[in-house]
Amino acid sequence: MKGIPEHHLSRMPDNTAMKQQNLPAYQLRFSATVVLSIFFGTGVFCLCMGVILILSVKSTKKIEINYTKICSNCAQLRENAFNFDKECICSIPFYLPEKMEGNVYMYYKLSGFYQNLYRYIQSRSNNQLVGEALRDVEDCAPFKVSHHGTPIVPCGAIANSMFNDTIILSYKLNSSMHITVPMLKNGLTWWTDKYVKFQNPSFNNFSSKFAGSTKPPYWPKPIYDLDRNNVENNGFLNDDFIVWMRTAAFPTFKKLYRRLYRIHYFTEGLPAGNYSFNISYNFPVTRFHGEKSVVLSTLTWCGGGGFFLGVAYTVTGALTWLASFALMAVHLMWKKKKIAYQKKSYALRRKTENRNGQ
Repeated sequence: MKGIPEHHLSRMPDNTAMKQQNLPAYQLRFSATVVLSIFFGTGVFCLCMGVILILSVKSTKKIEINYTKICSNCAQLRENAFNFDKECICSIPFYLPEKMEGNVYMYYKLSGFYQNLYRYIQSRSNNQLVGEALRDVEDCAPFKVSHHGTPIVPCGAIANSMFNDTIILSYKLNSSMHITVPMLKNGLTWWTDKYVKFQNPSFNNFSSKFAGSTKPPYWPKPIYDLDRNNVENNGFLNDDFIVWMRTAAFPTFKKLYRRLYRIHYFTEGLPAGNYSFNISYNFPVTRFHGEKSVVLSTLTWCGGGGFFLGVAYTVTGALTWLASFALMAVHLMWKKKKIAYQKKSYALRRKTENRNGQ
């Protein structure tokens, strides 16, 4: 009995159009020239962007004043919790040497305040913030309810620690006249925050919607009374509240507080001259060795005055160029070896042919 050939035992179907499907495919094979061109082009782009961003940042004008030690008397007052109802005003005069043209923004800057702690970030109620369930305080420990068991609105550690210093900028028009620089409280938030993440129950009998709840322990006013001059800037839609609820990634951060209202003497920006910050000091920082600053700054097409993005582009471009030169050196070295090997092989082949011919 003849044995069955081994290839007949295979379960692979026949290579025919009926039993096999052939799909077209394309395999990219980049030559060394293409790869080096991509690397050099990426490096040039990153270097150019880095230089442009750095020059743009240098064109911004900024003034920053740290008032932690300047307002030390107010800081000592706030260390005692029993002085929560006592007002403390701190005045800080300063001189603006150059005109700040265009839109000017005021920020408050905190150092040593960690908003990136996991339990701190989780201590909030998103159902409350969209105005759906004001009594939903399950995720707000340790600020869920008051000592009397009343639900806190807004609940959670983030809301309770909201920055509450009041900063007013004054301009010395002449030797005897000071005027308050007009600042806007709205237009500080992202569109998604204002219309998606935060919503009020309704503005009909607004304060009654929060009946049966209480304000956070560290707040002087309830959520529905944050801005008495503008009803639409109240409740969960208050711009200062929304900005604070967007937690920062690093312990040193600044957040937008006000923007210049360009009217009267300030249509072109802030003129050079004598100014002063009148600060109602309420937010204590000395207990955790933190610091507070107020910042006035202009913006560019790429945002604020930080050098991080420009430096990141520049470093990336420089590293890409170094990698490009390294790849080019390796390519030329192997190409030289290949040419030498080909010449040697060709010479050996000719020598062998000559011997066979003789």
